[in-house]
Amino acid sequence: MANYKPDLSCQNKFIPIDFSRQILPGTFEFALSHIVDNRLDLSGFDAWYQNDKRGAAAYPPSVMLKIILLGYAHGLVSSRRIALACETNITFMSLSGDVQPHFTSIASFVAKMSEQIEPLFTQILMICDEEGLIGRNMFAIDGCKIKSNASKEWSGTFEELERKQVKLQKASKRILARHQSQDTMPEDEVIHDLKQKEKLDKSAAKIAKYLATKEEKLGSKGKPVKSNITDPDSAKMTTSKGTIQGYNGIAINDDKHQIILQAQTWGSVGEQQTLKPAQGQLDEQLKKLGTPNTLSEAKFTADSGFHSEDNLKYLATTGLDSYIADTQFRSRNPLFKVSETYHTEKEKRRLKRSKGRPRLFTSNDFHYDKNTKSCRCPAGNEMWCSGDNLKSAERIYTRFVGYLKDCKSCPLQRQCMRKEPNKTGRQVQFLNDRELKTPSYTDKMRIKIDSPIGRRQYSKRLGAIEPVFGNITVNKGMNKFTLRGQEKVNAQWQMYCLVHNIEKLRNSLH
Repeated sequence: MANYKPDLSCQNKFIPIDFSRQILPGTFEFALSHIVDNRLDLSGFDAWYQNDKRGAAAYPPSVMLKIILLGYAHGLVSSRRIALACETNITFMSLSGDVQPHFTSIASFVAKMSEQIEPLFTQILMICDEEGLIGRNMFAIDGCKIKSNASKEWSGTFEELERKQVKLQKASKRILARHQSQDTMPEDEVIHDLKQKEKLDKSAAKIAKYLATKEEKLGSKGKPVKSNITDPDSAKMTTSKGTIQGYNGIAINDDKHQIILQAQTWGSVGEQQTLKPAQGQLDEQLKKLGTPNTLSEAKFTADSGFHSEDNLKYLATTGLDSYIADTQFRSRNPLFKVSETYHTEKEKRRLKRSKGRPRLFTSNDFHYDKNTKSCRCPAGNEMWCSGDNLKSAERIYTRFVGYLKDCKSCPLQRQCMRKEPNKTGRQVQFLNDRELKTPSYTDKMRIKIDSPIGRRQYSKRLGAIEPVFGNITVNKGMNKFTLRGQEKVNAQWQMYCLVHNIEKLRNSLH
């Protein structure tokens, strides 16, 4: 019969541990420890503490920074999980000097980081620059939508929130009316209903308090937009994985080693509106690094989310050699025109957005005669000219409108109009090429980015910025914010980006 050694996995054993030997060169924790202990000026944190004459000793800011950034690098964004790791994980014990801060101390430190994150971010960038990780040849900007610490169920315009409040109050009154009409209800049902009524009343009061103390948020066009009671600065955002309540983390990085130079979060503001302030912050950061003239020589790339006439006009004044794609950039690419995969996936996305409705006719499906200034719709009906030489975005158009009686009875109506015609028929307009004014900034960018050199330069954007967000949200697990409010969330996003930059330094520091 075989004789095996006993299993002693449940046996207690005292093992001597040398904490200094747990932090190995070439690892993230080694780079983090070396940078915090030897390269960062943390004197700004001293103003937080007034315990030099009385009070308990505080945890050193160096220790708190180490365990928090190490926790973020391992996807531990919760203060409770970081505190637990300091008690059970040998790497956290070694990095912290075997101290175990309470989770409330960690949470308080993170919440106040908005006061110190800017100088820390700049110091890390200076170290990256000293190690030769910033090339200053091309910068890329993009956004990453991340969940906030707020429920999207508490979002809505003031009108929608008022309707929700009324529904909650009616539901509470129904429970009360049922109790008054049925005196012989079992005791357990009474207790359950009373708890439910208390919950409904509390929710209704929460909405009422918010509506009484806050002002309604307005969009760029002056129309009311959805607010969130839990975190008013966050917004509902559509992502590839559905709708979330969150923030858009904007970042600008350098293409040499994907170092992030600028990072800021935005709520209900569209990406187009973030380009100008982000570029301004990048300029300030480069001045702090001692190279104020970088943008006059570097290239700048962005996807179609940042494309607008105003943004292109602004970038033209900065001297940046910019490459900003528009929404039709890929459809003009000869490679995509013959790609079956591209057209199949494009049609899938269209069907998903339109919920299975057929594709609508475009201006290319209408029969327009430039010489006679006449137009017929795909059904063969004649349309009337509602305007000639119409100006729009520095271009000149000729517009035609279908007769209402024709559009109402047209068998192709579902393919032509999103809604059933009520006041007017289908409208379509055609560009008058011969009467174009000076080309707009959009026209100039379209010509520039469609050129072989432009496509080659823009293609570098994908490898420069997209892997950064993949590393932060997927590899590192930093895919949600635990704080609330624009200022605090912005600091946490910059801390996420700090983790990314420090990881880039780990091979440079030995």
